[in-house]
Amino acid sequence: MCGIVGVIGKENTVDILLNGLKKLEYRGYDSAGVYVNDQDGHDYLVKTKGRIAALEEKIGPEVKGTMGIGHTRWATHGVPSDSNAHPHVSADGRFFLVHNGVINNFAQLRDQYLSDVDLVSQTDTEVVVQLIAHFAATENLSGKEAFRKTLTLLDGSYAFLLVDRTQADKLYVAKNKSPLLIGVGDGFNVVCSDAMAMLAETKDFIELHDGEMVTVTKNDIAIETVAGEAVTRASYHVDMDASDTEKGPFPFYMLKEINEQPAVLRRLVQDYLDESGKPVIEADLLAALDQADRLYILAAGTSYNAGLAAKSVFENLAHIPVEVGLASEFGYNTPLLSKKPFFLFLSQSGETADSRQVLVKVNQWGYPSLTMTNAQGSTLSREATYTMLLNAGPEIAVASTKAYTAQIALQTILAKALGEKRGVQAAIDFDARTQLGLVANGMQTIIDEKDFINQLAQNYLATTRNAFYIGRGYDYAVSLEAALKLKEISYVQAEGFAGAELKHGTISLIEDGTPVLAIITDKRVASHTRGNVQEVRARGAHVLTIAMEDVAEKDDNIILDNIDPLISPLLSVVPTQLLAYYTSLNRGYDVDKPRNLAKAVTVE
Repeated sequence: MCGIVGVIGKENTVDILLNGLKKLEYRGYDSAGVYVNDQDGHDYLVKTKGRIAALEEKIGPEVKGTMGIGHTRWATHGVPSDSNAHPHVSADGRFFLVHNGVINNFAQLRDQYLSDVDLVSQTDTEVVVQLIAHFAATENLSGKEAFRKTLTLLDGSYAFLLVDRTQADKLYVAKNKSPLLIGVGDGFNVVCSDAMAMLAETKDFIELHDGEMVTVTKNDIAIETVAGEAVTRASYHVDMDASDTEKGPFPFYMLKEINEQPAVLRRLVQDYLDESGKPVIEADLLAALDQADRLYILAAGTSYNAGLAAKSVFENLAHIPVEVGLASEFGYNTPLLSKKPFFLFLSQSGETADSRQVLVKVNQWGYPSLTMTNAQGSTLSREATYTMLLNAGPEIAVASTKAYTAQIALQTILAKALGEKRGVQAAIDFDARTQLGLVANGMQTIIDEKDFINQLAQNYLATTRNAFYIGRGYDYAVSLEAALKLKEISYVQAEGFAGAELKHGTISLIEDGTPVLAIITDKRVASHTRGNVQEVRARGAHVLTIAMEDVAEKDDNIILDNIDPLISPLLSVVPTQLLAYYTSLNRGYDVDKPRNLAKAVTVE
């Protein structure tokens, strides 16, 4: 959600800002803007509702400088509009500010300090920049000290990038709960909310912690706490090329990322299993898990669905009870915990605000935690006791695909490792290297049939307003993720159900032609799901079946290669990803940037 970029010490500032903002388009936004200063008395503010392409059209050749800040906004306070777009400027024209996050007490601060200021936007961010100007003017403070005082009054989340035009050789930065990085250059420095925005400029970054503020010049980075204590922190190197974030030959990132899934699984096998198939997992992590009496998996959205899919894997291979919770609910409605809980946080970005608010409490309670994430150095990774990286490469499309399968695969490897440590025979017998290799091959088989799946999408989902996925056991978990994919990018009202539950109420919604997509991979319940298929067919449903080879029937639409049913979600989800992709594509939507959604949800 929202994107921040900044640069100081480069002649081509406008190009760097625009290119950085384009790299952040995947996060979701509804307006964009830049402020540029040539440090010689000339500056420019340009912002607009809509896409970055619209912003580029408004930037004339005169807009240039050696310092600047930029922003893409995802609306929280106020509708998408030019006036609500960032950067925001103080009434006296001195301060320019971009902001990710939400200030909870902005209305109180506005009423207390700014009664004489005519605000031009509906945003909490404008209140902040006007407060900075207010304290600078009324208390004769420097821009930095006015910024510091304002920070002490704020309640909420923020990543701020501030310019004081009277000191145009500096950028001021502050962070609380929302991610922000400083990129280290030679004779220049950059600021960004995601390293991908600035990989073309540098691969060395300094992560900022909550409660810190930074003064950035072209040759220096000075970090301190809001209280004024100096902080020293080394940079880290991002081993990623800017070309990794390009679409290559694919029309959309989502299709590229679906295609990358076999390679991601093979990479996880290489990274976390030795040649004999034995997991290579940190000993301290396994010891902490072994001491736990219950595993709590916390996540949101697709990551939550990945946790549901892995629940049976942990319970079968490691013999540990598992609860899967929505992070947004768990933190404020915490259930009665077991005596020795262990917490596993799943997050593609590692910045999910709903999950972080739970992790903060887990740390206060003193319980051990593990973050599985795709983002090295992210907040959830940094603040958890342990981290395991997905190593899936950049995931740009808003709708997650390869991160979902990577999370399930990595949880499977961890469950096998824990089960082996505990002497569970099922884990000892489970050949993770072979099974994940079979999954990768099966994924490729499905991907190679994408033209056929496109035809199925046209036949079943081209014009429908609603659709249902049904399945039992492992297939029920996949039904939830399949429905989420379909609804989030094609806007079809899709729901996932445990097959038998349809007849406990929802079957009343089945009409002639209603698409019902049934997933059937488990021999134990295959005949029961077939019975549910007959029930909806009898009421006019247009049924599409996805079945594993050893339980398939001749009329099934999509046949999956045989794999261990325990990890069948890794394979059965792939055709549902493609069905969602082609449904969106055929309806003429922007597959990678569905309306109202953001890739990294950094506000609660």
